[in-house]
Amino acid sequence: MNKTILIAEDESRMRILVSDFLTMEDYNILEAKDGRQAIDIFMKNPNVHLVILDVMMPYYNGWEVCEEIRKMSNVPIIMLTAKNTEPDELNGFKYGADEYITKPFSPSIFVARVNALIKRTYCTLEQDEIIKGNLSINVNQHKVTANKIPVDLSQTEYNLLLYMIQNEGQVFNRNQLLNNVWGYDYQGTDRTIDTHINRLRIKLKNCGNYIQTIRGYGYKFEVNL
Repeated sequence: MNKTILIAEDESRMRILVSDFLTMEDYNILEAKDGRQAIDIFMKNPNVHLVILDVMMPYYNGWEVCEEIRKMSNVPIIMLTAKNTEPDELNGFKYGADEYITKPFSPSIFVARVNALIKRTYCTLEQDEIIKGNLSINVNQHKVTANKIPVDLSQTEYNLLLYMIQNEGQVFNRNQLLNNVWGYDYQGTDRTIDTHINRLRIKLKNCGNYIQTIRGYGYKFEVNL
């Protein structure tokens, strides 16, 4: 079954352009011209596999739409915007976005990043459940529990945690984590990975100690019992 992508963009020319790029990749496309319509379409279409949000939209901006969708779903979300400062990018991650792409952008790179996020999110893994200390991941259901309590993670937080668990004991610098988890040669700052690591630690509570900082280098996942 082809994956369905919801594109929310108030500028019709940009919305059509993005839709055309993704239609050529055999994605099913749903379009919204403002934030209110985006939320309405998402609620009526439970089969949406990815959401692409412009930040500056009427009624509800992209961050507000992202926040509302996160209350209902862990579907991967890409923010697509001309707002390209570091605080803007960090704000997108704060509200639960998985990717942040700034305009103008290369069509080929844009499509590659969409494909990579779809692949990371929906690929089938052989192992059904991973248990490390007091942390458990149900791979098929994308569910994480810490001390038997469900943990609500964004898709990128989930992907980052899963990657580190599958490579337990290996030390990664920030660029390695960005390239391996995000799936492309990411051009952002080190603060992107630091922000996700900090949020993971907070959400995992005492299990967050399994993610260890290696001073002067990066991070590793290791359970010390």
